[in-house]
Parts: sequence; structure tokens; C-alpha cells
Amino acid sequence: MVPPARRWDDNTSMVSYHDDNGILEVRHRHEVIRIQAWGADSVRVRAAQYRIPAGSAGALSDAPPPDSDAAQITVAGTRASLTTGRLRVEVDFDTAASYPEPLITFRGRDSSEHDASELLAESREHFWMPGARVFAGNRSGAYEIHQQFAAYDGERLYGLGQRTHGKLNLKGLALDLVQRNGEVSIPFVLSDRGYGLLWNVPAAGRVEFAQNATRWQAGQAREIDYWLTAAPAPADILARYADVTGHVPELPAWASGFWQSKLRYRTQDELLAVAREYKRRGLPLSVLVADFFHWSAMGDYRFDESEWPDPDAMVAELGEMGVELMVSIWPTVSPLSENYAEFYDRGLLVGADQGVEFQQTIADKGMGVPMPVAFYDPTNPLTREYVWSLVKSNYLARGIRVFWLDASEPELNPAHPANLSLYAGPGAEVAGIYPRDNARLFADGMAAAGEEQTVLLSRSAWAGSQRFGAAVWSGDIPATWESLRQQVRAGLSIAVSGIPWWTTDIGGFHGGDPRDPAYQELIVRWFQYGAFCPLFRLHGDRQPRVPTGYAMTGGPNEVWSYGDAAYERIVAVLRLRERLRPYIHEQMRAAARDGIPPMRPLWVDFPQDPDAWRTEDEFMFGRDLLIAPVLEPGARVREVYLPAGRTWVEAGTGESRAGGAVARVPLSLDRIPVFVAAGAEVLDVVR
Repeated sequence: MVPPARRWDDNTSMVSYHDDNGILEVRHRHEVIRIQAWGADSVRVRAAQYRIPAGSAGALSDAPPPDSDAAQITVAGTRASLTTGRLRVEVDFDTAASYPEPLITFRGRDSSEHDASELLAESREHFWMPGARVFAGNRSGAYEIHQQFAAYDGERLYGLGQRTHGKLNLKGLALDLVQRNGEVSIPFVLSDRGYGLLWNVPAAGRVEFAQNATRWQAGQAREIDYWLTAAPAPADILARYADVTGHVPELPAWASGFWQSKLRYRTQDELLAVAREYKRRGLPLSVLVADFFHWSAMGDYRFDESEWPDPDAMVAELGEMGVELMVSIWPTVSPLSENYAEFYDRGLLVGADQGVEFQQTIADKGMGVPMPVAFYDPTNPLTREYVWSLVKSNYLARGIRVFWLDASEPELNPAHPANLSLYAGPGAEVAGIYPRDNARLFADGMAAAGEEQTVLLSRSAWAGSQRFGAAVWSGDIPATWESLRQQVRAGLSIAVSGIPWWTTDIGGFHGGDPRDPAYQELIVRWFQYGAFCPLFRLHGDRQPRVPTGYAMTGGPNEVWSYGDAAYERIVAVLRLRERLRPYIHEQMRAAARDGIPPMRPLWVDFPQDPDAWRTEDEFMFGRDLLIAPVLEPGARVREVYLPAGRTWVEAGTGESRAGGAVARVPLSLDRIPVFVAAGAEVLDVVR
């Protein structure tokens, strides 16, 4: 039965507005909404049933930044607004609707302080019910929540972490908000309409950028919580996002060089032989990796003395060569570990809602077959303290200060984050923050030890990971041309999502035959692309491959492994990267200061150029370099769009070209198209 129509007026309205010391509070039935100025031209919106939770596991601090713009609140009958800087937030309670509810609209304001066009507005899921904000309870105090906004024809949306779908513009996609190998969920999106939005809810969920609506969903959460900023240019949006989630530190000087890795160097002698060969050949080398299974058992967090008998001497010799040793540290703890009982009895492991507290299987040392292993819980301060005590004693004390945080999604088997029980809350509600707090473990530990921040190579991240020095790589990707094409979009997407330090496994991880001429072409092109990534790193499980286990090592993967012709071209790339390092550190300082990633889509620098927004297979590397990777085998010509507003010089020929046009560049195997902004000093570096 349809209820009788209800008469609404200012005196009987069921919505109420309250100015709570500059916070606009809206109440309607059981729902409370709080809209608060949060940084320049920005607001934080939180909505819940009955009351806003006291704490949050998200990326935003407990209090707004001290330099937040002042808020002006007005209330007029069934409408209210909050204005802060260039952003105006309007709340309208439409009394003509059958089931009215407060609906929020965000509007930009130009420099003359006049209201501008709509940036984003809530929309109802159904004209009758439900509304724009949905709370479906499960009697535990948590809810399945939905937050729906209007869709806009032609809108372009970017970010959301790192994905394998091979697209830069997210419009039209439906994406899971779950951490997986190669799928890094950072729920921040930047719109060409002039806003950025952080979904500050670390629950497992989903977002749909559909033609009829944009909808954010969490399977289980206590509240809706998001942050929105308005700014006149994408660079300003990225800067404001960094201001509220944290700025990346400056990149250490050693980290901009070449990182050598293969699936696994099994012994101290194997690893040192590689370092000595680089030195003998006069090749630059900054980082060398002791990968997984260098340990005695997962959870021991120390070298296996039978394979690595004198780590101190190894680190000392590498140090004399100017090489940092990076060690792989997994968050997994084997039941055979000497530390397992302490992890378990002190409650430092991730719990499980159902079943025993093991979330993965692997054939670790001491195991005849793959066996279950547990994960430590980095959201627990006591876990962070205990794990760091082991790392400090067994690695940092030996001079090892570079850590590879592998499998840090965490990589679950089966992939059910809702079964996890964490110190920070149920896995269904907070699993997204696992990689962020894992990086925090090491950043806090280094700070407590009086050490400078380092690079933490992480396979996953969440909003705010960058402030702990997390660098992300694109996971265990295949060694194919299609994968290389995907990397270009993946790297740009995660850069837009607040992670300035990023890299790939040059050549791909899964496969690749060093003896195959077709693969030799691919790895040369990947090197030429990788030289212009923020971090420059070779890794992979080359043929011949064997099943996963502690005895595996992988095929050869040093730069001399791919034949003489490929070697000459790769060495030329190594030399180029060395020449680029001063320029790279200039861009990294800008990233730390301004939140602008060094590797970025064209539209960050050229927002007024419509074709820059449509270009997905090129990128800027700092302000002055435009990079166009070669992404097809046997390619002889590459079309390169040159953004309007600058004159561009082709590095290979010295030819000047006007912006706002497409250049057809003849190709050779010796280099990829690189264009330099006219007058930039870096031209002499990349010629």
C-alpha cells in the first residue's frame, strides 16, 4: 500500500541541520551526515546510522589539516550549504519526493567567488527507494553500504591504483576494491570535471563507473567516509591529495640507479659472482637482491647460514662496490619457524573467522610438500614492534637497509579477505590497509633506529602508503607485448593514485627465453621503457622454469644473458639512466614537495589540451621529457602526439616540432621516441 502523501514545510521537515563549530551536521531519521572542511578546497563527508564511529582505519588523520580553509555554513529551510575555498557543498531535502532524503551536490567556485558548474552530485539508486546512501545491516553494527553519484556523459576518470585491464580512463569499468597480486587497490579517482575523490573505506568492495551512475560499495563497513577536493588543474588535485594522505619522502640517492634481480640467487657465492661480473664489465649497479628462500624458514627473518655463511662480509664487499643489498621479507610465518610459537601465543598473527589461522600454502624450507603458513598482523602495534626487532637484529645490524615486502596484499589462498580477523578490525572491513601498515612497520622501525627512510619495494599499497616510503611494482606479470602495453597504463594510474615510486619487472616476470630473438626484442624495448620509470629494475623467472619451492632459481636474467646485440643496446640504456639520475632526483624532490609524480599522464602538464586527455600510451617524465614507448614487435614507425603549448625537440635527431600535432617517428631497435621541451637542459642528456 502506498502511504498517504505527507506535507512538508520548514516546521515539520524530518531533516535537521546544525553548525557544529564549522562542521555541517545533517540528521534524517537514523542517519547522521557530517561534512567538514578538510584541507584546501576540500571536504570530508562521513555518514552512518545513529552516530559517526569514533575512529577510522582509513588514510585520513583524526583531525583536519591545520591549514584547512575556513567553512561558511548557511541553512535555509530544507536546504543547507557549506562553502570552503573553491568548493561549495549543497544539501537539498526534496519535499516533493515520495521518500525524501538529504542529497548532496558538490560545486566548484571560480576565482571571482561565483558559483561554478556542478562537479559531482549524489543520485538515488531508485526514484522511490533506496536512496543515494544505502545501509543494509547485518545486526553486528556493520552494514553493506552503497554510495551512489550521478554519471556524466564524456567524463574521464583516472587512478584507482594499479590494474591489469590495460586502460587509463576508467569510465565504463566495474572494479573490485580488493588487494591482489598485480591489482593494487587505492580508492582515489581524479575526474576531468575538476575534482578528486578518495573513498576512505578500506573494506573489500567494488566501484562501478557506469553510464547511468557511479556507485561505491563496501561489503561490510561502519560508515560511508570519503574526501573530495576541487581544484582548477590536475596538478593541484594531486597536491591536495598528498597534503591529506601524506607526502612521499625524497628518494635516496642510491635508489635511482639500476637494480639487478632474478627469481632467486640461491647462495652467497652466486650473488657475489653477479656483483663481481658487473664490476668487471664496468656496468653501473646500485641494488642487488637476495630474494625469497634466503631465510632458514618463513618467519625466522634471518639468513640460512648453510647458504649464506658470512652475510657481514657479503654486505661489506657489496658496499665497496657501491651496491646496496636488498632482502626479500614476506609477511608469512611457517609453523616450522623458530618464532612461530611467540607469534601465535602473543596474538601477533592474522586470525580467521572460520578454520585454523593459516591463509596460504607454500613449499618452504623443511617442508616435503606445500604446507599452510600464517600471516603476521601489521595492523597490531605489538606485531610491528616484534617483527622489527627481528629485522633490526638480523638485517639492519649487518648494514642492510633495503627491504622487499613481497606478497604484501596479503596473498591469500583461498582469496577471501572477509575471513581475516585483524587487530584493526574484521578483514571484510579493513583488509585494504594491510600493505600500508606493513610498510609502516618498516618505516617506523627505521625511524626508531635513527636511520633515514629507505625504499620499501611493495607488491601492494593503499592510500597513504607513499608517506612510509613504499615503492610499488606491478606484480607477477607475464613476459609478453600485451603485458608491456598494460604496464604503461598501470604505472600512470598508480602515479595518479598518489604513489610516485613505481617500477615493473623489466621483461615481465613469468617466462621469457633469453635465447629467443623474439624475446630479446621485447626485453630491449622493455629496458628502453624502464629507463624512464621512477625505479629501474630487472627481475623475472626466466626459462627454464620449475615449480614453486625453495629449490627454484629461475633461468639467467643478467643483462649479458640475452645475446650480444641485445647486450649492446641494454648497456646503452644503462648508461642513459646513469646520465639521467640528476634530472630524476630533481623530479623526485618535486614529488616530495608538491605531490606531483615524476611519471605522469600528459594531461597533468597540459590540462587545456583535449588530445592530451585522450593519449594513453605516452607519458611525461618530469616537466621536460615526453616518452613514447615502443609497444609492438617489429614496429618501424611510432606515432607520437605532442601536446599543444610547447615546441618539442626529438632527442634522436634534434629536429624541432610544434606542439598540438602528431609526429610520425621512424624507429630502430636502438632507441624509443623521446621528445624534450625546447630549451630544456636535459636534451644534452638524452641525445
